[in-house]
Amino acid sequence: MKCPKCEEELKEVPFQGIKVESCSSCKGYWFEKDELRIAKDKKEEMLRFMDIDLWESDEKFRISKENLLCPECSLPLYEVNYGDSNIKVEVCNMCEGIWLDQGEFRKVIKYLKDEAGDKIMKEYLKTLAEETGEVFLGPESLEDEVKDVLTVLSLLKYRFAGKHPFISETISKLPK
Repeated sequence: MKCPKCEEELKEVPFQGIKVESCSSCKGYWFEKDELRIAKDKKEEMLRFMDIDLWESDEKFRISKENLLCPECSLPLYEVNYGDSNIKVEVCNMCEGIWLDQGEFRKVIKYLKDEAGDKIMKEYLKTLAEETGEVFLGPESLEDEVKDVLTVLSLLKYRFAGKHPFISETISKLPK
């Protein structure tokens, strides 16, 4: 496979416990379908429930300004914002691969951490209900969906304890 940015040969490298293709010249990464989600989950366990569907809205797709081609399909890559962020990533609409430039994985993780804090505090019941529903409807395996629900519950517990230490301490002292 060739790098979509600089045409160098991509090499398989370990990345967050999985193998992805990387360009030694421009330092970009090619993630095949679901690999970015898996790498994100391995990097930050507490972000398991934060899954961004880059393909949910066709109107957000813009043909890459750089005329980049998918390393797998040789079809044009589309530029899309990662969620509601200003992070532009390139995606293949056919194989659902994702190209991240150097440093973009770090930006994605930071964005998700910021979003998780906001989402948990503002919409924690909705998030919990959505994740609980996914236990029965997918899209991930049952084990992964249950882990997502437990992660949301853990985050809620820590957020609540941080915001209300007196109440949290009082509850912990109650007889069981």
